[in-house]
Amino acid sequence: MTDAKKPMAEANRISSMLNAVLGAERFPVKVDDLALEYSRQCFADSPIDKVQGEDLDGFDGLLKANKTRSKWLILYNSATHSEGRKRFTIAHEFGHYILHRHQQDLFECGDGDIETGDNNERDIEAESDLFASTLLMPLDDFRRQVDGQQISFDLLGHCADRYGVSLAAAALRWIEVAPKRAVLVASRDDHMLWAKSNMAALKSGAYFATRRNTIELSRDALAHSYSAVDMVDNRTGRAQSWFSREPSGMPITEMTRAAGQYDYTLTLLLMPDAEWQRPQHDDEETEEDTFDRFVRNGQYPVR
Repeated sequence: MTDAKKPMAEANRISSMLNAVLGAERFPVKVDDLALEYSRQCFADSPIDKVQGEDLDGFDGLLKANKTRSKWLILYNSATHSEGRKRFTIAHEFGHYILHRHQQDLFECGDGDIETGDNNERDIEAESDLFASTLLMPLDDFRRQVDGQQISFDLLGHCADRYGVSLAAAALRWIEVAPKRAVLVASRDDHMLWAKSNMAALKSGAYFATRRNTIELSRDALAHSYSAVDMVDNRTGRAQSWFSREPSGMPITEMTRAAGQYDYTLTLLLMPDAEWQRPQHDDEETEEDTFDRFVRNGQYPVR
């Protein structure tokens, strides 16, 4: 039985190789060529033989083995307008190849499986997203782009251009390194499509269980059509307008930006640290508590 591979470790291994061969200014990653060459060099008995676009019906990406499992095929939806989305989709399917190809012969990934970050961390789709994000936007380089700068969608747009990814993918990467609590929400027609909280926000209860519920935006939200007439894309208000359990004096900063290719709006929510925090020393590994375990298993607390 093949040992399970870790998404970040595998992506970082490949990134180190790319750094050594191409140097630090090697972005964006030519992930289609990489998937072909890397698989031929490292897995010559069953490489990725072809990466191509097709007008796929009902899903965004596909990884498939031939009958003898001697060759693999990656397809991505050529009808997708965003080149960044296509690159991330190829990287996602490459992640399935590296991480999961011994588990099954066919991976069909729909719109909700790729790039949204809205999955249980043990889900293979989430693992492939993590692999793709780490491969396309290595954390050390990403930090160099954002450290010491005030967060804005303009800054995230710079990151998206550097790595050749969508604005949503760059924003999801940023909340992983955000210094405080951060939540990213994608919405359309005043309803949430998906939402992702960083660990600090998740542990304080600032999250939306969009996989299990249909959640309407508050009428006070900047992204709500009722508020859109204000013509502003950045403001600070009361955190309780988004998260009812927050203290009355807790502020929240809202930033919004339309993601034109997908016909939805991104909202970035920023809050200070919660009033309670579990003590932890810098040199200690985080110990999983009951809350962590329930969330990891997809059993969200009742809100």
